[in-house]
Amino acid sequence: MFKTSNHTEHESVIPTTTPLLLPSLYHRLQMNTGGRSSTRFHTKKPLKPSSSSILTFSLLILFLIFFIFYNDISTFVLPLSTQPPPSQFPECGVKTTERFLWYAPHSGFSNQVSEFKNAILMAAILNRTLIIPPVLDHHAVALGSCPKFRVLGSNQLRLQVWDHAIQLFRDGRYVSMAEIIDLSSISTVVQTIDFRHFLSFWCGVDLNSLCADDPNIKTSLLNKLQKCGSLLSGFHGNVDKCLYAIDVDCRTTVWTYQENDSDGALDSFQPDEQLKVKKKISYVRHRRDVYNNLGPGSEAHSSTVLAFGSLFSSSYRGSQLYIDIKEFPRDRRMQSLLSKIEFMPFVPDIMNAGKEFVQKNIGAPFLCAQLRLLDGQFKNHWKATFSVLEQKVEALKQEGSLPVHIFVMTDLPQSNWSGSYLGDLASKASSFKLHVLSDREEVVKRTAAEVVAAHSDLQRSHCFHQLPDVLLYVEETICSCASLGFVGTAGSTIAGNIEVMRKNNVCLEND
Repeated sequence: MFKTSNHTEHESVIPTTTPLLLPSLYHRLQMNTGGRSSTRFHTKKPLKPSSSSILTFSLLILFLIFFIFYNDISTFVLPLSTQPPPSQFPECGVKTTERFLWYAPHSGFSNQVSEFKNAILMAAILNRTLIIPPVLDHHAVALGSCPKFRVLGSNQLRLQVWDHAIQLFRDGRYVSMAEIIDLSSISTVVQTIDFRHFLSFWCGVDLNSLCADDPNIKTSLLNKLQKCGSLLSGFHGNVDKCLYAIDVDCRTTVWTYQENDSDGALDSFQPDEQLKVKKKISYVRHRRDVYNNLGPGSEAHSSTVLAFGSLFSSSYRGSQLYIDIKEFPRDRRMQSLLSKIEFMPFVPDIMNAGKEFVQKNIGAPFLCAQLRLLDGQFKNHWKATFSVLEQKVEALKQEGSLPVHIFVMTDLPQSNWSGSYLGDLASKASSFKLHVLSDREEVVKRTAAEVVAAHSDLQRSHCFHQLPDVLLYVEETICSCASLGFVGTAGSTIAGNIEVMRKNNVCLEND
């Protein structure tokens, strides 16, 4: 994920040399006529311009086009050495001794939480202030597939996250990850700053002005934010002592820390030969030490902002796809942090809401069934998902008193339960009592309002007009309290998060 830039040096392209290429182009055009003489045009000389006139006129037109569009063309065509120098980036003139770490979260909420934990690790290792991102809409930004070596480039990923974050703010739906996840356990180890605060001082923009009725003000601010986002995304390359944009990803890099003799070694997982031929790729995955490559003494270290792309990683074929940092045998401080981020609970208001629903609405031992049935690959595995649940339910039916209470957490609307195993359970009221939670429930609405009120220090703009969607978080808390057990969808990161919560006995803790 982090690495020094792979940009290579290019010779400067001098615009004034372009017309010198045109005579040879004209010569090739003459050759394409088969070398025929132009004497046949002499009989119509009064009616047609001479070839020299045509050439002169063509050169003039090309020169005018080049002059008019030079700025736009140079942005995309000219090499980085011809791009505007750092002095032309106002953002780089921000006076601060603080060094920041920014990254691009993506995919669903559970994946975003996983990335956030990795970002905390990286910020601590590199002694940087972590820029806390917003909670992105489900799959508003997608990475692609690391196992298939098909992922979005880091620059594009960062810019998509930037644009989506600005849109969330303009829509009045911006919610910070710190408003959902309790960061109190890591507050003394890693320094953080909210993305909105960073954006305001770094880009020199008053975000409240985005809500202004004056379209001229809004347009001007959006243009400024667009340029700032382009810079921080890395589209202008690395800017000396201002920005270091990491352009490696899971196709070429596995990040490690404090592993003896591993820096630069080949990773155990590489693209197979069939994939190389089919996809025409030539990637080689190396294991790189984060501190050695991005810490003191590296080119990246002196930059005020260190920008990553994705920080998501998972196990695949015996290797980690991007980040392989599991222990710190020589660093007790980091070992303690690793333990703290293994389980990061929701903020107290969300945790209390889940416990309240269990006590007031269920009021009995219950089983939780987390059934992901409509999203992505899961829509093709209903039979397997319901089979595991059915076995557990039948066992409980034989062992305990009836009815068996079951909290159902699913993306399948109740109106569509008919004809499925859920419909069968619902029809057997004497044996089973099903419980569900919706965003219309009072406990959900109240919790959303409490989450907002608890973070009033973020000075929300008057753009904000919509309460955050906290249903998923409250449901996960409820499932963590299921005393009769938990049945989750295989491969679901939501199920994985609930298992971690259950492992840490969140319902045994005092409110």
